[in-house]
Amino acid sequence: MRLLLDTHIVLWAIAEPSRLSTQFRDALLNDDSELWFSVASYWEICIKQSLGKLNLVPDWQSMMEHALVMSHIRWLPIEKHHCQKLLELPHHHRDPFDRILVAQALCEKMIFLTTDKFVNQYAVKTL
Repeated sequence: MRLLLDTHIVLWAIAEPSRLSTQFRDALLNDDSELWFSVASYWEICIKQSLGKLNLVPDWQSMMEHALVMSHIRWLPIEKHHCQKLLELPHHHRDPFDRILVAQALCEKMIFLTTDKFVNQYAVKTL
């Protein structure tokens, strides 16, 4: 099962695992799960951190990189076909980060792990 992790899911898994549902924890710990973290999510975290909308520890980049490696979470780059998929998506969601994550999940045939209710309006598989 190929899983694309929403930004908040990765942050919770690293810093506040108690916020994850049992279903999410089981999916993340399942040996058959292939876990992916989008560069778009990293970009979102960097922007929110620089604007003061997210308060992370000073060495958060190293901690995140270590956590991703230890959890066998792979990086998903943003490719041209992901961007082109945005042209087909209805405007249910205005957040550009969530829209590119939905596009990536659709293009890569991944299940999108998120708690964002707006995402359910798209034809993307979610958990």
